[in-house]
Amino acid sequence: MANLSNPDDTRRLRFGPFSLDLRAGELHKRGKKIKVQLLPLQLLGALLEKPGEVVSREELKSRLWPADTFVDFEHGLNTAIKKLRQALGDNPAKPGLIETLPKKGYRFIGRLDANGASAAKNSPPTTALAGKMFSVCAEDGIACVVAPVNANSRDEWQRLIALGDDVGVSMMITNNRLLLIEVGKPVRVLSADNARGWLETRILEGEHYGKTALLPRKSLRPM
Repeated sequence: MANLSNPDDTRRLRFGPFSLDLRAGELHKRGKKIKVQLLPLQLLGALLEKPGEVVSREELKSRLWPADTFVDFEHGLNTAIKKLRQALGDNPAKPGLIETLPKKGYRFIGRLDANGASAAKNSPPTTALAGKMFSVCAEDGIACVVAPVNANSRDEWQRLIALGDDVGVSMMITNNRLLLIEVGKPVRVLSADNARGWLETRILEGEHYGKTALLPRKSLRPM
C-alpha cells in the first residue's frame, strides 16, 4: 500500500470542519479524531491534492495499489469511497465534498482552506472575478461543457450523475436546465459561490447567447 506521508507535507489540509494530517495519517473533525482506515485517508489525500479536478480511477489505482498487488481493485476502490463518505458524512446522492463521475473517477468539490498545501495555486479568489470575461475550456477532446442554469439544477444534475441516471441528465438538457456550451465561447462572470467554487456566468456568444449558467472555475480560461 502506498504511503500517505510526504516529507514536504508539514501542515494539515483543512476543509469545512475537517482537517487531514498528512504526516500522521489522521482525520479530525472540529479537533476530534475520526476513526477511519488508512486506504480511505490515502484516497482523500489524493483528491485534496487536486481540488476541483477529476482524479481518474486508473490514477487512483496506480497510486494506491502497487503493480504487484493482486486485489479486486473495483471493489476495493468502491469500498474505500463508501467508507470515506461515511467518515465525512457526505451523501452520495447529493454530494457536498466528494463527487462521483461514473466510469471516470472522483472529484473533491468542497472548499479547501487557503492554508492547505494543495490550495496554493496562486489563482485569484472567486470574488475578484466578477465582471471579467473568460473563454470556456475543457480537457482535450471535449467539445462542450455541461453547465447547470442555477443551483437547483446543479444539485439535481450531481444527484443524477451519482446515480448513473443518463436518461435523467438527457431530460435536463432537453428542458434547458443543463446547457451545452461549446469550448472557446466567451462568458462574463456575474457572481461567485465561494463555498463550492461555482461561478454564475453570462454566455456572450452562440446558441445560448444572453443566458446565465453556472460553471466551475476550472472550466474558465482568461481571455
